[in-house]
Amino acid sequence: MEHMEGPSVVDCTHCGALVDSRQQIVNGTGPEDADLLFVGEAPGANEDEEGEPFVGRSGDVLDEALRDVGLARADVRITNCVRCRPPENRDPTGEELENCRGYLEAEIDLVDPEAIVTLGKVPSEHLLERSVGVTNEAGSLVDHELGGARRNVLICVHPAATLYDRSQEETFEQTIERAAELAGDGGQSKLGEF
Repeated sequence: MEHMEGPSVVDCTHCGALVDSRQQIVNGTGPEDADLLFVGEAPGANEDEEGEPFVGRSGDVLDEALRDVGLARADVRITNCVRCRPPENRDPTGEELENCRGYLEAEIDLVDPEAIVTLGKVPSEHLLERSVGVTNEAGSLVDHELGGARRNVLICVHPAATLYDRSQEETFEQTIERAAELAGDGGQSKLGEF
């Protein structure tokens, strides 16, 4: 019942509630060889409508933070733990996260990023498989095994946190700056085509 093309899921019916609530499957966007892979929780209404992760207000915050450190959205890959919008914008259930985990790990393996940046509590806890105090741990780089390989996971507050709590802005911006430094170590140009 499931079908993938490269890192994209083109058909999946594992989660009945998500199949019923989605307009479409929202796959990751950006280069398949990006040095940075940003992982959010799940698509919201804007993402479900447009078919792209982080396109609403949170996406604007992320785009601005990337620009501030010399990166464009086109330089990074952005995806979610779950590719279908949960009803009423609720958190995905543990079962839904597990149903989609294989897709996420396949995408991580394909991209093979210098760092995975988890945007918020749900992706941080899902990928690190432990409780995470995101506010306290933001900016922490964790060496963790994912899909049979060691990965650098950089914990970050969710961009939306900066909209509701201005005190999170500096933490968010510093973490994005650290992510850019990690990407720089991999040799990816921060100037795009140059």
